[in-house]
Amino acid sequence: MTRPTLLLTLAALAAHGAESWGQFRGANGAGIGEGTGYPVEFSPSKNVAWKTAVPFGQSSPVLAGGRIYLTASEPGKLLTLALDEKTGKELWRREIPKASFFKPYKANDPASPTPAADADGVVSFFADFGLIAYDPSGKERWKLPMGPFQNFYGMASSPVIAGNMVIQVVDEQRAPYVIALDRKSGAQRWKTPRQAGVGWSTPVVYRPAKGPAQLIVLGSLRVDGYFLDTGESKWWMRIASSGGLGTPLVKGDTLYFSTFGGGEPWMPTFEARGKPLDKDNDGKLSPAEFAADKEFGDQFGWLDVDTDGFITEKEWNYGRSMALGESGVVAFQPDLAQGQIDPLKVKWRFKKNLPFIAAPILYDGVLYMVRDGGIITSLEAATGNQLKAGRNPQALGEYYASVTAADGKLYLANAEGKVSVLRAAGNWDVLATNDIGDEIHATPALSGGRIYLRTRGSLFCFASPK
Repeated sequence: MTRPTLLLTLAALAAHGAESWGQFRGANGAGIGEGTGYPVEFSPSKNVAWKTAVPFGQSSPVLAGGRIYLTASEPGKLLTLALDEKTGKELWRREIPKASFFKPYKANDPASPTPAADADGVVSFFADFGLIAYDPSGKERWKLPMGPFQNFYGMASSPVIAGNMVIQVVDEQRAPYVIALDRKSGAQRWKTPRQAGVGWSTPVVYRPAKGPAQLIVLGSLRVDGYFLDTGESKWWMRIASSGGLGTPLVKGDTLYFSTFGGGEPWMPTFEARGKPLDKDNDGKLSPAEFAADKEFGDQFGWLDVDTDGFITEKEWNYGRSMALGESGVVAFQPDLAQGQIDPLKVKWRFKKNLPFIAAPILYDGVLYMVRDGGIITSLEAATGNQLKAGRNPQALGEYYASVTAADGKLYLANAEGKVSVLRAAGNWDVLATNDIGDEIHATPALSGGRIYLRTRGSLFCFASPK
């Protein structure tokens, strides 16, 4: 190979790498795809490059090295799949036995965490097993059995690859922690206990202009900054949240994150709501007694923190405290942060139209978010000032997939299978509402002008005609 040809080949590989979408929401969880030519209108019969049937799972597709990786589950099995990025052809699937540690809540499933991938293969995390790594050919590289975990709603935090480490957040009720493993061998590099409770957020890496890199982890009780190399705590901030969900965002020297909470407890007092359920007057609630509550009756396991089969007043009050304090979409500069941070000392905070599951996105100086009901809000990232708030009446319902963007467009998918395409601007407008005809829980992957969209039973690749 001549030197010019070699340089062109290396440039092409570098460009491909830059366009890879190797973790939940792509590079560092930002949700932004590279390239141009992304379609505005698409459906099962329009602008379909290919479509492949896949087993069910709520994890999102990731791309690396010309492959698409997915996780899924079947009865008794936990699956990792590799597909050809250009054709959608299944290249391999690997299965491991499902340990059946627990039955996840009805809104979750055994394959909710999104895998992380790079040129060396893929790493999958399953709540009913732990972490397992495969090379690009599907050969097992290493595995780390973990659990069982105590998280009534199930686990959903996705692994990330940061340099030569794999990072996994484990936010459960008994002993939450974050762990870093060697990417090649799976050997433990560090493990740090967390004061977090249950949570479902995927971490991001913050690399300041000066000083060591930080791992940013959003939980249900606090947001933490750890030194990436050692796992040592650098700073933390108390937050109010009905659940640590989504992904923080990093741009320049600023961290953005969103929590859904409020100044008032989301549950009534034990005296007002719990005692009337306590039919035998023993001061605690059994599963049968708690089931009589029409609003919370199917969520006994979440409040039974010590898993002794009863809910005490102390456990009830723990549940009430989750959403108390300062919440909202926040901009914060963590450069000089050290130790506990006053939640009022932030750059700005916005408290309206907050999303619950769908993480916001920062794109060309504007922060966008979508909440259930198709309510879309744009904010000026520098100030937090609202630029526009409105609703897409053609795409109401619930939003589990996070917002993604590319080529001057935003993509918002609701659970019913409607995908809104917006012109990305402070004064955004809806360009199209596309009906895919199947449930969407996974966040789309955007790369090289193509949209990779997972529904309940299929993986679609949408692309504009050449």
